[in-house]
Amino acid sequence: MNKPNSEIISEIVQELDSGCDCYLNNKTHEIIAIPNFGNFPDEVEFQELFKEDLMKVSEQASTFIKIEVLKSYESFKIMERFAQKLPNSQFKTKLETILLNKKPFQNFKLTVETSEYRKLWFDFKRQEMEEMVCQKLA
Repeated sequence: MNKPNSEIISEIVQELDSGCDCYLNNKTHEIIAIPNFGNFPDEVEFQELFKEDLMKVSEQASTFIKIEVLKSYESFKIMERFAQKLPNSQFKTKLETILLNKKPFQNFKLTVETSEYRKLWFDFKRQEMEEMVCQKLA
């Protein structure tokens, strides 16, 4: 497989971040994004809505590489690394405390997205996810 370019990696990251599993055709670099079934309440409706894509991926399984939505622990590790990367400050301490308490995902998101670190967080998260995707495709 020739190496996917940064646009393809970026598109995969965007789909993963929106809750879709991605299938990358290792010959054509076609990306098929299918919502993670765990996020879908009705299996019959899911099968019907994504019938064509599911069939294509199934029939050509040997040419597709599956990249799954991040597991909770993977997302948590990204949040931890972000907090560790910050310079010592009240905000860093606040994030570290949030990660130790109940509802860390919800509280981290709320805190970061309403802070001056919002853009830094999104850039960091995107870069971390791009690295993870590159590792999975290596």
